[in-house]
Amino acid sequence: MKTLVIYYSRKGENYVNGAIRSIAKGNTEIVAEFIRDAVGADLFEVDTVKEYDASYMTCIEEAKAELNRNERPELKNYIDDISQYDNIVVAGPCWWGTYPMAIFTQLEKLDFTNKNVFPIMTHEGSGLAGAPAALKKYCSGATVGTGLAVHGADAEKSKETVTKWAKENLV
Repeated sequence: MKTLVIYYSRKGENYVNGAIRSIAKGNTEIVAEFIRDAVGADLFEVDTVKEYDASYMTCIEEAKAELNRNERPELKNYIDDISQYDNIVVAGPCWWGTYPMAIFTQLEKLDFTNKNVFPIMTHEGSGLAGAPAALKKYCSGATVGTGLAVHGADAEKSKETVTKWAKENLV
């Protein structure tokens, strides 16, 4: 079984255990790399043309505006073909109860017929939130599998949990 992880991750200012802190590597990127290491997955990072503000508080307001307008931010690169993959993991931070809108920019360009898709959400208290429902909506033709919620502040310490989940669901 071949796996692709499509992910968006934010480094710099983030909300960590109730405070704004700067992190060198985004929590979702850490989790995506744990999945890669566990099952040999390929990674595709969703990267927007227009960068979000460096200030976390401004960034989440930008994200809320995108959500309210149902925007599809332009990406620097796209993956166009997922035919070689059996499993697609869609990973991102929980922004206003769902993935960042840029994730949907990418998902809407793909054919998920007969694919297995798995939601991963890094969060500071909201768990998987709307991730499973979003994948059911945007990954038409796919089977949505068991997801995993990782507390963002604990991402660096989640290797064992993520590896166990990956080996149980992606092989």
